[in-house]
Amino acid sequence: MNDENDDTNSSAMLLDLEALNCPICYDALTSSIFQCDNGHLACSTCCSKLKNKCPSCTLPVGHSRCRAMERVIQSVIVPCPKGCTKSFSYGKELAHEKECHIYSSVLQRTSDSAVTINVSREKERAISLCSCPAEKCDYSGSYYNLYDHFKTHTSERGCGYRLTAGGFPEVVELTEDTSVVMNESRDGLLFVVQCFSEPHGVYVTMNCIAPCVPEVCEFSCRISTVMEEYNMPFDLPKVKRVRKLSLETPRDDFMLVPRYCLRGRQAFKLRICVRKLTQE
Repeated sequence: MNDENDDTNSSAMLLDLEALNCPICYDALTSSIFQCDNGHLACSTCCSKLKNKCPSCTLPVGHSRCRAMERVIQSVIVPCPKGCTKSFSYGKELAHEKECHIYSSVLQRTSDSAVTINVSREKERAISLCSCPAEKCDYSGSYYNLYDHFKTHTSERGCGYRLTAGGFPEVVELTEDTSVVMNESRDGLLFVVQCFSEPHGVYVTMNCIAPCVPEVCEFSCRISTVMEEYNMPFDLPKVKRVRKLSLETPRDDFMLVPRYCLRGRQAFKLRICVRKLTQE
């Protein structure tokens, strides 16, 4: 029987590295991986934020380690994505970036390029004004100024939610024909969750208030219901970027919450998780 700290490694090929991410926050799993009695995994950070309650089955989580998965994580070695000769453990990319000479040269070239194209981007921003998603607000401006402007609305109903892309999922409470605005502080963007009431259910959609320009990152989103009777997940591969919200019921890229799930309730909760898409 091998000791859990045995450094013996063997080679294998893993085609989907995302299988090594925490299924809750989608960050790379490292050490101290926990599981509930049903086998659902969670990283140590999510366990504390969830107050040791599994979001999939509500059983306790955070007490039993998943030693097998920890061994898998320790054994996975990945090459530098920028092409240097060094390899590192999966999930340790940020630590590698600090000592990688190729990363340093890329950052320098990026800085020099930013100075060169600054004038053309200012012209691009001038024709990419975005409208404030707050109710009864006529403000419009560049998306980065819009984020600062929206701080004046955070005390209003549905405007005080915060969100971190790739971080802990946010639970929001909505009613039919309402919307909530979520502040993503890391990238300085606004995400809006809208609900549209129809006879057969409630349509739920999410948009990012930003122009379709290269400097604005793209995001994916997972929305799931927070109901004891029903667990309905919805994956949005790419969050649509819009400069102004539409008040019409969406025809695509929406989640439908059927009437029978609501059971006459006026309000319901959704768990929202936004993740930044990797840029090639």
